[in-house]
Amino acid sequence: MQPQRSSYKKGLLFAISAYFIWGIFPLYWKMLDKIPATQILAHRIVWSFVFLAIVIFISRNRKFLQYLKNKRIMLLLTASAILIAANWGIYIYAVNSNQIVEASLGYYINPMVNIALGMIFLNEKLNRIQTLAVLFALAGLVYLTIEVGRLPVISLLLAITFGLYALVRKKANLQSMPGLLIETMILVPIALIYLWAVDYSGNGAFMHQSALTNWLLVLAGPVTAIPLFLFGIAAPKIPLSTMGFIQYFSPTIQLIIAVVVFNENFSHANLISFVLVWIGLALYSYSLLRQFRKRKIISRM
Repeated sequence: MQPQRSSYKKGLLFAISAYFIWGIFPLYWKMLDKIPATQILAHRIVWSFVFLAIVIFISRNRKFLQYLKNKRIMLLLTASAILIAANWGIYIYAVNSNQIVEASLGYYINPMVNIALGMIFLNEKLNRIQTLAVLFALAGLVYLTIEVGRLPVISLLLAITFGLYALVRKKANLQSMPGLLIETMILVPIALIYLWAVDYSGNGAFMHQSALTNWLLVLAGPVTAIPLFLFGIAAPKIPLSTMGFIQYFSPTIQLIIAVVVFNENFSHANLISFVLVWIGLALYSYSLLRQFRKRKIISRM
């Protein structure tokens, strides 16, 4: 019992740490707001690959070699690489164009998107509570669209790209770090060609601005990989229902940073929309908790 409790505490600590780091991401990317989002994205890909390669070399994890030999896995990782690159790029753009509130909404509705994708692609069925949760989240988006006069495009794109990424990675069923190494490896040639082109044209930021800017671009690699590493350790140690609650730390921290630190507008329409989505999330969380308790009771029988 004691080892299990210790494992749970460690998992909880790692999960909270991962989502806290993801939550304060806006503070990091905002320091690079004078640099085009495409350049930041390219550097994030390159330095993530370098950092992951070093970590995997030191840990002697050769799992990625097996993945490289499997055509099905490589096709899935190519698809997931495109999706995660799109997600990273959209998020960086959102932060540096003062749309963090909308970005946080995207990660709030992400669980609802996961439910929808599971229903469409994995033949998963929704119970009544989950159906109600999705309807509340949808109502929040519809209300915001009507009040503002436009779709919350960034919210939807972030939720959909990350939802599809999770779906593809679920299909692939791979270790987190080796999988991410190959994803960045697939993207690195394109990123390097782009960075060479912008540097050749005289518009490159790296090595042409302050030392701080250079270091921030280089450290984008560890900043990207470390929370994923922490999440990978936490996931097997704590129940899915617990992870379901913790995942809301990140968009909540982002929302607070957007409003308190960067003074982004949080209108009456935003408030009503977020409340509807939060009700949906509360229902979704309750559904997860109830499912977990049922499984626990069945396992004891």
